[in-house]
Amino acid sequence: MALTLTAASGANAQEHLHSLDAKQIDNSIPAGTDFYRHVNKKWQDANPLTPEHARYGKFNVLSDTSEMRVKNLVLGLAATDPQLGTVAFKVSTIYNQAMDSVRRNAEGAAPIQADLKKIEATTPEGMEDLFMWMHANYASPFFGAGIQEDLANSKVYAMYVSGGGIGLGDRDYYLLNDKRNKEVREAYQKLIVKQMMNAGFKKKEANRIMKNVMKIETAIADSTKTREESRDIPAMYNPRSFAQLKEMYPHINWDRFFVETMGIESPEQVIVTDLKTVKQADNLLASLTDREIKDYYLWKYVAQAAGKLSDNFTDAAFEFSKVMSGVQQQRPRWKRALGATESAMGEAVGQLYVEKYFPQSSKDYMIGLVENLRTALGKHILNLDWMTDDTKLNAIKKLNAFTVKIGYPDKWKDYSTMEIDPKLSYYENMHNVGMWHQKEYYKKWGKPVDRTEWGMTPQTVNAYYNPLANEIVFPAAILQAPFFDPQSSDAENYGGIGVVIGHEMTHGFDDQGRNFDADGNMINWWLPEDIEAFAAKTKGLGAQFDEVEVLPGLHANGTYTMGENIADQGGLRVAMTAFLDSQKKKGVDVATETIEGFTPAQVFYMNYANLWGQNIRDEEIRSLTTGDVHSLGENRVNVTLRNLEPFFKAFNITEDQPMWRPVEERVIIW
Repeated sequence: MALTLTAASGANAQEHLHSLDAKQIDNSIPAGTDFYRHVNKKWQDANPLTPEHARYGKFNVLSDTSEMRVKNLVLGLAATDPQLGTVAFKVSTIYNQAMDSVRRNAEGAAPIQADLKKIEATTPEGMEDLFMWMHANYASPFFGAGIQEDLANSKVYAMYVSGGGIGLGDRDYYLLNDKRNKEVREAYQKLIVKQMMNAGFKKKEANRIMKNVMKIETAIADSTKTREESRDIPAMYNPRSFAQLKEMYPHINWDRFFVETMGIESPEQVIVTDLKTVKQADNLLASLTDREIKDYYLWKYVAQAAGKLSDNFTDAAFEFSKVMSGVQQQRPRWKRALGATESAMGEAVGQLYVEKYFPQSSKDYMIGLVENLRTALGKHILNLDWMTDDTKLNAIKKLNAFTVKIGYPDKWKDYSTMEIDPKLSYYENMHNVGMWHQKEYYKKWGKPVDRTEWGMTPQTVNAYYNPLANEIVFPAAILQAPFFDPQSSDAENYGGIGVVIGHEMTHGFDDQGRNFDADGNMINWWLPEDIEAFAAKTKGLGAQFDEVEVLPGLHANGTYTMGENIADQGGLRVAMTAFLDSQKKKGVDVATETIEGFTPAQVFYMNYANLWGQNIRDEEIRSLTTGDVHSLGENRVNVTLRNLEPFFKAFNITEDQPMWRPVEERVIIW
């Protein structure tokens, strides 16, 4: 196991750029003027957006590589003529059916007609049965419910009841009347009408359904939390006894609900995450007419089915996507088919991916690098000037308790009981796949929490921190350039995957992660004065992002993106400390060493900026600013770096340059 990052064979071996291309650095844009474009402008110019992309950047390049690898693996399975019932047969069948547009177009809406007729034919006496059937099989109208680790005791599963039931996701799309939100709302209304007509309804009926859907979803949206409120995790923890649940929301038959939708006995306690929204759902179920409710169910059913039906359904959905993101062309069918295959049997594909593309050496490398970053973050915590010693000790305890998962799960998901029948339609098979996953999910109830499970597949180019398990997870596919490459310099790798590791570690101490202790329980381990100091710092960091105008009249949302902004800064700072420590152990003098004419510190920061290089459409900027907890790539670079003194020193940035931020305005958290 490597204890330090070693990309060269000796302490004084000459390192070379590999993840970075020195020719891509645009010296016509000084680093002190716009560092993001200093590093990325030439790449942006050379990689204009194609019609299928709303944004395209270095993450997409990696995803494309992973996607092509997965495609070859899936096609390879099909070429073996797999036997009925094997994993290879199931994967191949799903992919082939997703690709078979001829059959799907011939079937049209036929696979869903019986269920639509069932909804239409429901009598007043059967409306409660219909509600249970919808929740058990097809959608979560009005609200959602499910199991997850108990926030206060992460070793056991708890039952949660949450808000939900709105197709546009964010309340502002329904409630605000500015040009953009009205545009999205109108596109959504057109989508509903088009899809209901595709499903066989006459235009007059489709318009009626649309109006009833908008009435219901707008009422639900009016009761939901704002984006900023949704970051308050403790406010979402509202445990209630089963008797209290029935008293609070009397128009829902809770005695039937859990048994018939999940196959479990009524829980003794339920945690309600959105008290107002569930109350609104209860009120709506009591006050709406049967016609209004059935129209809402019809749309929910069609919406969940549309992507698995004929091209007229997917074409209508794409027209809506054009408004939301500005994308001009659908992704190729094979990419969509591959996405469906991975959503159905992702770990089966991931096992093949790991066997072919993830050597043990990469895992060993990551283990050593993670420990370097853990040590560096510990140094930062102990040297904080705003945190008391008692809270620092608890922070170190949490840091030392981090579980690290690298590459792939220790045990793979067993798909042997999943049934795929090529005689059935693609929609029917994918529905059965969904029911299989739902059954596996509900089987967890009453059992100890399984900490071996993964929330991403190995072939996913991403990483995550899970506060309920206090774990950081790095799938195999992220270990590619520009994040990591064995041929890259130490500075590139620390500025790439090193920052990613530090980012995920820092999530354990961001505005949400800090609410959880070393065991993943939502317990306050902070003294009041530490909470106050942290709040002041996060307020200052949020203001830095709030002031950025991403489009005319539209500003970034520093509160909604707070967790990611904290993690970006923490990742950069911790990775730099770990890098300097690693070079010291190797006997490398970073003050005098150069890598193809750049100092190691310059290479470190340039490769970080390199990660976020992208082109993006205005529509996608608006959509992400509304609904994504991550800041735009440009701001993840320029706003974050403007707090870091080592960055200013590395590029000799002075106070007369735009990238400079006065010392008194800088915010350093971790």
